[in-house]
Amino acid sequence: MAFALSLSLSLAACGGGDDGSDETEAWARQVCNEMRPHVKRIQSANAAITEASESDAAPKELQQADSTAFQDVSEAYTALAETVQRAGDPPVEDGPRLRRNAVTELNDISDSYTDLKDTIDGLETSDRAAFAEGLGGIAERLGQLSESSDRALHDLQEGELGEAMAQQPGCQSLSATAQPDAGSSPAEE
Repeated sequence: MAFALSLSLSLAACGGGDDGSDETEAWARQVCNEMRPHVKRIQSANAAITEASESDAAPKELQQADSTAFQDVSEAYTALAETVQRAGDPPVEDGPRLRRNAVTELNDISDSYTDLKDTIDGLETSDRAAFAEGLGGIAERLGQLSESSDRALHDLQEGELGEAMAQQPGCQSLSATAQPDAGSSPAEE
């Protein structure tokens, strides 16, 4: 199971440029510093899922690990949306639209992980074959979510704002973490 985290991991990939305005740098600093714990929560959930999927755990244990991870990821994406919302409109051209779009996309991703939690909770664990089949469907939906999370903050990562974010230690430290494999499945049974 993989959780694409490009929304934070690629922030530093925006590259340095000229120094942005003080307001832009202040906005980026606030967002990057507040994002860190939420991104780490997503990374921890991913690690827990990977560990569970690589173990010989029973379907019920895998179900519990996935359910908990999906809940954690959903809450973290909601917190990311709240972080961007609280920061207000970025002080760049079209800032209100950028903020609105990022918040909407992050909340949509959160809702999708809540749906995945509901799906995993509803899988029958007494039949290994049926459980494995259900996990296959979840893995497919995760692939789609990976693409969504890649796009969630894309617009914020461009231009002057992206440069300001790339310069923030809070965003740079996130880029040092390896991105999980988006092709793995929740569990191999």
